[in-house]
Amino acid sequence: MTRPLRLATAALAVSAALLLTSCGSDDDKPKADDKIAGADQGDEKSPSADESEGAGKGVKRPRIELPSDVTFTFDWAKTGNKAKDAVLADREQAIQAVDMAIAEHAPAHEALRFYYEGDAAANAQKYVQAYVKAQARTTGAYRYYDATVTAEGDSAGLTYCEDQSKAYDKYLKKDKVDKGPATKNSYVLYAAKLRKNDAGVWVTKELNATRGSDKCQP
Repeated sequence: MTRPLRLATAALAVSAALLLTSCGSDDDKPKADDKIAGADQGDEKSPSADESEGAGKGVKRPRIELPSDVTFTFDWAKTGNKAKDAVLADREQAIQAVDMAIAEHAPAHEALRFYYEGDAAANAQKYVQAYVKAQARTTGAYRYYDATVTAEGDSAGLTYCEDQSKAYDKYLKKDKVDKGPATKNSYVLYAAKLRKNDAGVWVTKELNATRGSDKCQP
């Protein structure tokens, strides 16, 4: 059974992202040391653009379109602070953009370029490329909760938990979904750093994660 680690491995180790927690073995699984051959030349189809509310209102954004078997629940309420709520909203889009790029097998997807920059963008691209090489994509349900956001000027920080207990990898060639029981490692703590760009969009520039964090356990 393989569960997607979603862009990061452990806190302060984001450059080594792509490790997937697994039980059992499968030669087709995405691996941490997969090369990124041709990653900048993805032949993705561009989704239609849509307008978004909040910070950056009026900016044409990539429309997030996901397979019907991939769902996201964001269990965090609005803070009442315009900047903080914009950070949360743009991070939601960034999270879903990764799975859209995976589903479309497009490591250089327009949505990734829109919501990520710097190290976070490079790691997102590598992460998607690992799925392309494995002929796989994500499936199931993701839940996000316990968000804490800070925002000052054009910089922001965000920590939150992810529940992957009902999320899996689907291998397309075999038409096989790897499932298994939830474990402590099904819960991940993330710490993101974001920057508001000239268009008013909060882009993710750094993303660290701690799998199995005690803070995120049910």
